[in-house]
Amino acid sequence: MSEYTSYRGERRPGGALAGIVLAVIIGAVALGVFVHHARSGFAGKLASLITGRQLNVISAPTVVDRIQALNRLETVVYSLDTVVEGDASFPLLPDALTGDKLLLIVHGQTIAGVDLSKLKPEDLQITDNGSARSVQVTLPASEIFVTTLDNAHTRVYQRTTGLFVHADPNLESVARQKAQTQLQEAALQDGILDAARKNARAQLTTLLQGLGFSKVDVK
Repeated sequence: MSEYTSYRGERRPGGALAGIVLAVIIGAVALGVFVHHARSGFAGKLASLITGRQLNVISAPTVVDRIQALNRLETVVYSLDTVVEGDASFPLLPDALTGDKLLLIVHGQTIAGVDLSKLKPEDLQITDNGSARSVQVTLPASEIFVTTLDNAHTRVYQRTTGLFVHADPNLESVARQKAQTQLQEAALQDGILDAARKNARAQLTTLLQGLGFSKVDVK
């Protein structure tokens, strides 16, 4: 009686497992590449569905719109207390007869900043290096927006009028205008425009970083 024994080739479990692992790795890499490059259109929507998150890609026109929406960005308020003299005297006659003078105690402020509505598309450059996105912005010149007097804390401290004249009803208004001019000049001398630009750069840098830019250069 003859006995026949057949031998079948045995598959090694390790080879099958290695193949599965390799396939998973290749699939993960392919998916990562797809999600990384899918920034818009159908591919972007599909990538968002796969990852479960919204891909936030900001274009240059969108960034310009976001910045311009800030309009007049007020960054510095300069306050000053001073005394201003108003004078309507006649040089050839003594003040006791024809003079009209007043002393005005003044409290006011000058506000400066950057008008971002003046930003132009060519003032912004975006560089996309894969996952690292950088932006460079050239700001418009800083400027003084307004100089005002605080009427609640501005008053006539002293006024003297000559014997032969009536008090000039416009003298206080002239003194107030003079005070505004002096206040603005003092703010300029103390470097309000440089401070306004510095503060605007800091605020805009924070905004752009919040938009997802890894490198921000505002100048």
